[in-house]
This record gives sequence, structure tokens and C-alpha cells, in this order.
Amino acid sequence: MAQRDVPTHGDAGLQPERTDLAWSRTTLAIIVAATIFLRWMPHHGWFVGTLVAASILTALAIHLTRKRRVHRAIYGIKQESMPPDITSTAAVAASLVVLALLGIYTVLFLPLNH
Repeated sequence: MAQRDVPTHGDAGLQPERTDLAWSRTTLAIIVAATIFLRWMPHHGWFVGTLVAASILTALAIHLTRKRRVHRAIYGIKQESMPPDITSTAAVAASLVVLALLGIYTVLFLPLNH
């Protein structure tokens, strides 16, 4: 098994790795939400595909930026200064708010297919 190309750091609490695991759990939760949205497809029609696509794109974006976040955190530990990553956090929060609003719209306003 190939090891990830991750620089070393002196954080005994392994904070970058713990943060990376938290982002992994977030990705998994979004994928689970996408599968739940798939269950709505027979009841609410094609619009649910928008929810599934948005969920998968959000999860993919988080996954593709994982390495950058870990390297940034390790660099911050070495420099003993690291500003918060507001952009990534705000982007994921905004994506989840949009998904939630689309989900609410789907349940409350789209007709049920019987």
C-alpha cells in the first residue's frame, strides 16, 4: 500500500490528521445524504437528481482538496502560525445550506408521484 506524500510535523496531538479525518467523515455524510435523496426519486421525480448531483459534487470537492488542507496545516504547525481556512469551511457550509433548502423545497412543494 502506497503511503501518502505528507510532510512530517511536531504536533503530538496529530491535529492535521484528526482534521483530515473530520473532513473524511463530512464527505461520507454527504454521500449518505445523496443515497437518501435517491430514495426520493420515485416519489418526487427527476428534480431529486439535482440534489444527488449537488451532493456528489460537494463530496468530490472536499475529497479533491484534502491533500492541500493537510499540507497547509502541517506548514502552519511548522511556522507556528496558521490562519483559519475560512474559504473551505464557508464553501461547504454554503453547499450544505443550499442542499438543505433544495431538500425542503422538494418535500414541501413538489407533487408526489404515485
